[in-house]
Amino acid sequence: MERPPIRIFVDADACPVKAEIYRVAERHGAKVFVVSNSVIAIPPAPWIERAIVPGTPDAADDWIAERAVRGDVVVTQDIPLAARAVKAGAEALSPTGRKFDEASIGMTLATRNLMEDLRSAGQITGGPKPFGPKDRSAFLSALDLAIGRLKRAGFGAAGR
Repeated sequence: MERPPIRIFVDADACPVKAEIYRVAERHGAKVFVVSNSVIAIPPAPWIERAIVPGTPDAADDWIAERAVRGDVVVTQDIPLAARAVKAGAEALSPTGRKFDEASIGMTLATRNLMEDLRSAGQITGGPKPFGPKDRSAFLSALDLAIGRLKRAGFGAAGR
């Protein structure tokens, strides 16, 4: 019986770890879908596909959410997209290596909504801390762990 391939969906417009995703995907034989509102340079590899979606709000999120299923990994900073991915059974990771799962996504969404309300009311004016080397390292570790879990669950065909 052939094992289903692992697919990685990248919410790519502001993703700082695309190069890391390509390296890990190549090592594990995963297929990568780079989804964005504009043309983003990708390496010339048959296992990497680019999907350019309209520039409307949530177009990239909708494209990914309509396709992500159990056995896939979704890389996004967008909490509502992460929630949709988790609901579909996919692994969801932030570029900082944070894993979103059924146990954490409800509180994460609630916190996001609260922070959005506080920002719109002018109570909070700062944004997230700058992305750094520790974040990159944590992401690489989290992606390797996610793919390892999927392989143990029977995903990850030898071919693409």
